[in-house]
Amino acid sequence: MSERSAVRSGGSVRVQDPFSTAERPTRPPTRRTAAAGTLLALVIAVAALLWAKWLPYEAKVASLSDTHAWPGGNILTVGDVSPGDAPSWHAATTFFSTYVQAIWKALVAALLISAAVQAFVPRAWLLRLLNRPGRLRSAAVGGLVSTPSMMCTCCTAPVAATLRRDGVSPAAALAYWLGNPLLNPAVIVFLALVAPWEWTVTRVAVGVLVVVGGSALVARFAAPRDFPVEQVTGAVATPPADWFGTAPERFARTLGRLLVTLVPEYLVVVLLVGGLRGWLFPLGGDTLHTGVLVVLVAAVVGTLLVIPTGGEIPVLQGLALAGMSLGGIGALLLTLPAVSIPGMAMVGRTFGWRATWATAGVAAAGGLVAAVVLTAIG
Repeated sequence: MSERSAVRSGGSVRVQDPFSTAERPTRPPTRRTAAAGTLLALVIAVAALLWAKWLPYEAKVASLSDTHAWPGGNILTVGDVSPGDAPSWHAATTFFSTYVQAIWKALVAALLISAAVQAFVPRAWLLRLLNRPGRLRSAAVGGLVSTPSMMCTCCTAPVAATLRRDGVSPAAALAYWLGNPLLNPAVIVFLALVAPWEWTVTRVAVGVLVVVGGSALVARFAAPRDFPVEQVTGAVATPPADWFGTAPERFARTLGRLLVTLVPEYLVVVLLVGGLRGWLFPLGGDTLHTGVLVVLVAAVVGTLLVIPTGGEIPVLQGLALAGMSLGGIGALLLTLPAVSIPGMAMVGRTFGWRATWATAGVAAAGGLVAAVVLTAIG
């Protein structure tokens, strides 16, 4: 156990988590307090998602139903940055400000949900929901649970990391991370309203394959240390009587840790990606529109770049008008939302870097599959 260790003290067992300033009991509290904590976490999650996601998306769907035209621009070209442009402070700051303005509500919601899950939901209840026999079943449940939160790959990273630290299996946690952007019901509706039907079919079919099959495949090769804490320690502990009473303190500590450790590095990496986007995204203008090379480049650069929820739609529409092949469109349709450098930076220490890079490889491979599918049906 390299990241968690069991410590016996006075006949009880507690779990030390190097990523958390608070200790959590290895067994849930009484059923009544556990239910109260879970209900409180659910209320926080629903309120945060209503504010950040569900109500804004409901309004956007209504607008798109009338216009059938995407209202936003291509975030990769904001600040008049073109493919191939050299890195610059202007490119970094214009991308950073536009991106943060688009995602800040979702990021706040993700941090609140992450802290609520770790503070208020008993670990055993969480494992009972998400850890199922077999990697495919765990990945399927993780992907299904991800769909209501509708977050981009970076905003969902704190929640996915919290799930993994609490002992959720690699397959389920990875599927939750990938399922948020790839199986986002709102984005699927957006695509159906403003893009060709073939884009929607490709996104759903290949998205399910990557979320479920890809997560199970990566989990197959995850580090041996990646097991639920209860399975590792065999601990049987008596829960503290004040578990629910100390939950607010755990919530505050967890939220503070996320703000201090994850958010700064995330914003710095977003700034770097924005400054380098001219080099990172060479697809545009009169270059790389057709052929096998465009598909390969799209699969790689789409995996590295970061965009807000639905941000791939104006990018793909612009490239389609510029004459990009269906293969290139298909690769970006899957890889642009799936993972990103900032998202990988946020989950790497918790998931393990081998599993994190393997997930990026699975996303890129999914982009190649999407290129084939869209070319075949387009």
